[in-house]
Amino acid sequence: MSQIRQPYLLFLGDAPDRLAAKTAVGVYDWRPDACVGQFRLPGCVPDLGIDEPGIAGAVERGARTLLIGVANRGGTIPSSWLAPMCEALEAGMDIASGLHTHLDSIAELRETAGRAGRALIDVRVPGESYPIASGEPRSGHRLLAVGTDCSVGKMYTTLAIEREMRARGFDADFKATGQTGIFIAGGGVPVDAVISDFIAGSIEHLCPAAPHAHWDIVEGQGSLFHPSFSGVSLGLLHGAQPDTLVLCHEPTRSHMRGLPHQSLPGLQECMEANLEWARVVSSNPRFVGISINTYHVDPADRESLLGRLEDEFAMPCVDPMVTGVGALVDQLAQ
Repeated sequence: MSQIRQPYLLFLGDAPDRLAAKTAVGVYDWRPDACVGQFRLPGCVPDLGIDEPGIAGAVERGARTLLIGVANRGGTIPSSWLAPMCEALEAGMDIASGLHTHLDSIAELRETAGRAGRALIDVRVPGESYPIASGEPRSGHRLLAVGTDCSVGKMYTTLAIEREMRARGFDADFKATGQTGIFIAGGGVPVDAVISDFIAGSIEHLCPAAPHAHWDIVEGQGSLFHPSFSGVSLGLLHGAQPDTLVLCHEPTRSHMRGLPHQSLPGLQECMEANLEWARVVSSNPRFVGISINTYHVDPADRESLLGRLEDEFAMPCVDPMVTGVGALVDQLAQ
């Protein structure tokens, strides 16, 4: 990750909604000083509300990398993106991407980068060979964010928890497992690009045995209930060997993201399933709270929603970007 040059021009492409641009949104939310602006194609719906200087203007502002901020289904690079990407290379920027389609697999990008002397950086490429997981008990503490669905706020929750814990003097580290988290943290494991036999082992490697007081705050991925991503979620759960978990949920959805025929699980159902499978590797895992993404909830209804869920489940219920996560961290000291 040290080869990714800052600052960034955030590429939102023709993303159809905010979630499809979650990489750009996340990097800007957590590393705003590293961003000179955004670049959007016609038809792009999300808007970060920051300057759009264009390719040449971004270079004048010091941009050194065009960061692909889109996380589309399948991780593809459409042909409509290639012209501005090549323009960025020719203007002197590198390109960094976390998509499944590797930049250097596209001849036009590879040839343009070669002529311009610029780098194509794919972070969704495992940086090393990982071991098969052992499941052996290991020291230290690990908190894992799990979800009722994908893209419900697991990264934001874990980043907020790490920040709050460090502010209180905890020995805590955020452990990134996805493209956006890796861009923010500067390292991690792109777990959904790891060969399935080695998923759990890669997370054991990411979160090894540590001193008793140390906490690894592990970014979750997908959901045990999402047919497309459950394999990654289960491997990550077993590799993390969490002693504590936080459930993340987006309450306005009517179905699993990308699967209109697939209903969402209930919160209790989701917690019970994650605890059942966590017990394979953890002796006494527990949930310490619920994190609700209320971005699409009417602000007038937010407080009552969080209060109702807190009463129903007898544990703290927060929105990390609105209420903070102090109530969750309070539980970790118990």
